[in-house]
Amino acid sequence: MKGLFITLEGGDGAGKSTQIRNIERFFEEKGLLVVHTREPGGTHISEKLREILLDNSNTEMSDVTEMMIYAAARAQHVRELILPALERGDIVICDRFVDSSVAYQAYGRELGDMVSIVNSYATGGLSPDITFWLDIDPAAGRARAAKAGDLDRLEQEKLDFHYRVYEGYRLIAEKEPDRVKRIDASDTVDNIRDNIYEYLDALCRSKGI
Repeated sequence: MKGLFITLEGGDGAGKSTQIRNIERFFEEKGLLVVHTREPGGTHISEKLREILLDNSNTEMSDVTEMMIYAAARAQHVRELILPALERGDIVICDRFVDSSVAYQAYGRELGDMVSIVNSYATGGLSPDITFWLDIDPAAGRARAAKAGDLDRLEQEKLDFHYRVYEGYRLIAEKEPDRVKRIDASDTVDNIRDNIYEYLDALCRSKGI
């Protein structure tokens, strides 16, 4: 791939949107083309699946169905948007990717290894060049998210679910420290930005950008 694939992860209220805008500015100032996308979503089909996943009225959805729909949305997203952008040499910044499914479905829903297996097919093995995990305590994050507006179907889950998700993220970061960079989301916005920029500077040097 000619481009760079950057993902941001974290629980509700972690501040991903603010830092995505900062990352966009980082690369735009270098004169590089940036593609900002999200999961679930990013394409027409994937956005339709997002509506199903996050609809508060879909209370009867089984955990396995949820996992499969996330993977289906991701498969379309990767093939229609992400891979073509990377092949053009663009910088792709994605709000959530496979780590979210592992954290939310493998750990939060306690579905285990099947989540990684299904998503390996969905992505064709695509992995980000770097992932920023914005680490925030689930209770604090939910409080932030509630202030920001209505909570979707997953955001409304009980707090113990969100602590299982948090543990999932912690274990992912522990297992893949070269890719996943933990960022203290309780820090100031500027300090978080500066911390991310340090990692991006090092990544760009290693890639000759």
